[in-house]
Amino acid sequence: MPDLSVPKKILELDATALPAEVYDLSRTCLLDLLGVAAGATGIPLTRIAREFVLNQYPGKQPLLFSEGVSSSTGAALYGGWLIDALDAHDGHVLTKGHAGVAILPGMLSLPEIQTLSGRRFLGELAIGYEIAIRAGISLHNSACDYHTSGAWNCLGVAAVAVRMMGLSAQQLAEALGTAEFYGPRSQMMRCIDHPTMLKDGSGWGAMTGVSAALLARAGFTGAPALLLEEPDLWEDLGTRWHFLDTYFKRYPVCYWAQPAVEAALALRTSVPDTEQVEEIRVTSFHQAIRLHTSLPQSTEGAQYSLPWAVACALHRGTVNRQSVTDDLVHPEVLRLSGKIRLCESAEFSDCFPAKRYAMVTIRLTDGRELVSGRFEARGTPGNPIDRNELVTKFHELAQPVLGSAADRLERTVNALPDQPVTELLAQLSPTMPYQDPKESSLSHATAT
Repeated sequence: MPDLSVPKKILELDATALPAEVYDLSRTCLLDLLGVAAGATGIPLTRIAREFVLNQYPGKQPLLFSEGVSSSTGAALYGGWLIDALDAHDGHVLTKGHAGVAILPGMLSLPEIQTLSGRRFLGELAIGYEIAIRAGISLHNSACDYHTSGAWNCLGVAAVAVRMMGLSAQQLAEALGTAEFYGPRSQMMRCIDHPTMLKDGSGWGAMTGVSAALLARAGFTGAPALLLEEPDLWEDLGTRWHFLDTYFKRYPVCYWAQPAVEAALALRTSVPDTEQVEEIRVTSFHQAIRLHTSLPQSTEGAQYSLPWAVACALHRGTVNRQSVTDDLVHPEVLRLSGKIRLCESAEFSDCFPAKRYAMVTIRLTDGRELVSGRFEARGTPGNPIDRNELVTKFHELAQPVLGSAADRLERTVNALPDQPVTELLAQLSPTMPYQDPKESSLSHATAT
């Protein structure tokens, strides 16, 4: 029988009585994730994902920002794929990955979601983040390989799903063990070296976490979760919030590339004309240098390309959705990207993952060199992005898809602590109401 001490602590957390700053951050995360989800509609990965889920996972649960319904597992898979399709969602430096991309779709996929108050919804979202982040830290402390986020955010999904279903500590232990065992321990650096639609494994993480909770409710048993066995990591659950160290992205590219983007933007006003750029040298940490594709052939390649991000920043003065979609054939961005040389700094590599640094040197055709200082990615608690700028980012991504409904969605998220979550749900799917929780496809039988 698995140790139930950590599962009991998880279930004892009161989602309606958390610190005020936790609710504030949860609300910001929710708005940011919804903006990314809206902005990702229409990306090729998303179109393929939707057709696959509708064909292979029939059910009654609505899909996020999409026509059609599927099972809870299918809706979770689609939602995770959708948000992950545009690399602009939040993350956590010590996990080297992302929690919310799976937690939110996992919660939205369950019919129980419609029974929550807005305050409890935000609290459960934060708790899901916290469990996922701690599981991610534990995995990186214990595994010899660097796995995608789906390998650990699936435990956060399983935990919050079990809480929403009102299951027992024993069932939670079984769900966490199942999620850990079946979670996608895919190799992240393979996708960095060869960017494809596999992305960060979070669609599979969301689906695995929901599946694990549904199986636990039906009596399915799982092996004890090894990621719960690091006592120093779990003993302060509920008193310390790793969730509060969540970072936000300003640009829809890998966070490892964003220090170099900031350094390039700092030099941009000193460049008379980008046609005078002869060479761009980027010095950063090892993992960032692995983002080496200079001429990406797909949006996934562009999102995982440090040269492309820097070239777009110099050309446009920003990196936005258009930078990683429509600009793939832009001649000036292609020219600039081809002039970028990547160099690793041992000092910067030693600082990773807690700190991510980059410097940029631009040599002009007249022989002058422009040298930036050392830059860190914006969006961490120590180098934050103002919430007004994050709201601007939300509208940049959501407005082209949702139109004026984006304004209503922002107002609803802001007011969520004081209203039912159903007001939010009504704006997230054009299809139909959520399935009645009593009509779930798997039995409500409890484990013995």
